[in-house]
Amino acid sequence: MTGAGRPIGAQTILPAEREPFSALTADAVRLVGELALPPGGRAAQGALILLHPLPTAGGSMDSHLFRKAAWRLPALADLAVVRFNTRGTGSRLGRSEGEFDGGAAEARDVAAVVAHTLGLDLPTPWLVGWSFGSELALMHAAHLPVAGVIAVSPPLKQTRSDHLIQWAAARKPVTALVPEHDEFLKPAQARARLALIPGAKVVEGRGASHLWIGEKAVRQALDAIVAVVRPGFGPLPRTWDGPSQTFNHEHERLASS
Repeated sequence: MTGAGRPIGAQTILPAEREPFSALTADAVRLVGELALPPGGRAAQGALILLHPLPTAGGSMDSHLFRKAAWRLPALADLAVVRFNTRGTGSRLGRSEGEFDGGAAEARDVAAVVAHTLGLDLPTPWLVGWSFGSELALMHAAHLPVAGVIAVSPPLKQTRSDHLIQWAAARKPVTALVPEHDEFLKPAQARARLALIPGAKVVEGRGASHLWIGEKAVRQALDAIVAVVRPGFGPLPRTWDGPSQTFNHEHERLASS
């Protein structure tokens, strides 16, 4: 797909119906998050729950790839985007209660946000985990009522064979989006590990590294995610001719355009 208008850049925020939410886990930890819906009352054609990278390395719901997913995908692909901070994680949009637990107690975080999302009038959500978030999805979500999982830059350090076998038994689609130059797991290694899941797909991020730095890498990742959730749709437009905002990192403010 192509469009006429201003180029969509790294700080472009496209229209969406955005609202903060909180979700309470089974162990009474309150998590903060944001729901972004397609603008203008358009019906969501799919839903994503984003599981962010490692918080002890700076990961949060505001990590750049997920921030851009929430800024673009509601308007460009009619997708609902749910992002949140796992326990003990803070970002510009707030801090979740509790303490980081290395991926164990975070299982309750994933379950709580899936339950919250299922209470909304949305399609069955897909889990999209990035790095540490992909470990959370693969370790803890095979039994949850989700459409499937997209693992972005999966290290597969915590994910064991029995976790993968659970996904195989669940018969839900699993796609790994693995950068060509990932510092932790290369595409060939991912294919070997994920062979335990019949039908699992590995999509190679050409020229990309673990963090998907640069607009070319971001577009490639978002196109790949949308292709899984909305087969046949895309690639995403690179320009926008409607109202938008620009995020100013230095002052953390928005400017309308």
